[in-house]
Amino acid sequence: MSDAKQRLADVQAGLNRACRDAARTETPLLVAISKTFDADAIRPLIAAGQRHFGENRVQEAAAKWPEMLGEAATDSGGITLHLVGQLQSNKAAEAVVLFDVIHSVDRPSLVTALGKAQAAAGKHPACYLQVNIGNEAQKGGCALAELPALLAQARDAGLNLVGLMCVPPAAVEPAPYFALLAEHAKRLGLTGLSMGMSRDYETAALLGSTVVRVGSALFGSR
Repeated sequence: MSDAKQRLADVQAGLNRACRDAARTETPLLVAISKTFDADAIRPLIAAGQRHFGENRVQEAAAKWPEMLGEAATDSGGITLHLVGQLQSNKAAEAVVLFDVIHSVDRPSLVTALGKAQAAAGKHPACYLQVNIGNEAQKGGCALAELPALLAQARDAGLNLVGLMCVPPAAVEPAPYFALLAEHAKRLGLTGLSMGMSRDYETAALLGSTVVRVGSALFGSR
């Protein structure tokens, strides 16, 4: 519990520091990326006050979160679950039911599947369009050139769009990629920016991120 509380305080202090340097009045929302960690590793962070958690896979989240959500149901804040990993279209219905926020909407077929799943479930999770900001073949995300069309389709499908998400190329300076994503979001009239992970969340906060996705800095090495 004490380790979890200290790690959480350290990350929050880093975000506060970055926002002071950028003259920002609001700090980004902190999402603790709990993928591959079991309930025993997650509960100390919940006890320390963390309320937003992110998972990569629908199946893993469905196996471990229902019990913890029940435990936290009496908490004043509750738990908000974020899906940050790639989502298969055939898992859209499960994702809509389980998650409150989906960060990885990246292709027309998934938009269609999510639109149908939302209508069936009567639930509209907040959604981010994932952009392949570094044009990397091995990563998910739509190309920048395809972003306006995907945005139009997502709006037509009734998705609750709140912003853009990206994962910059590894081992390079992330700032230009964060700035580029922020520029495109502004141009498209979107205010949410899901960008920044353990290695670069302070840089993301400096450049306008509204949500950071932090794993190892909160949980330790996987």
